Amino acid sequence: MPTNSTLEIYCPRCRWAPDGGAHWQCDCGCIWNTFDTAAVCPQCRYRHSHTQCPTFPGGCGASSPHIDWYHGLDETVAELVEQAHTAPVSVCCTSNES
Repeated sequence: MPTNSTLEIYCPRCRWAPDGGAHWQCDCGCIWNTFDTAAVCPQCRYRHSHTQCPTFPGGCGASSPHIDWYHGLDETVAELVEQAHTAPVSVCCTSNES
């Protein structure tokens, strides 16, 4: 895993950071912490594209694309790509496979 970057999760509008609570509800009725499952409802498996910032624990109520809540992804992905490029290559194919 990358060590130099810092991945943070917070509302892109007001910067409220999730506190680990179950503040999100799916249309199926399930209430859960959307960041535990990357916005996939654990009950019906629906993948939510947007996440609303909950007002009760101190958020602003705005809805934003779920991916926009993750800050530092560019650096994390760049580090993972660099690690993959510098990792030893193992051959898994026979001479007839490509």
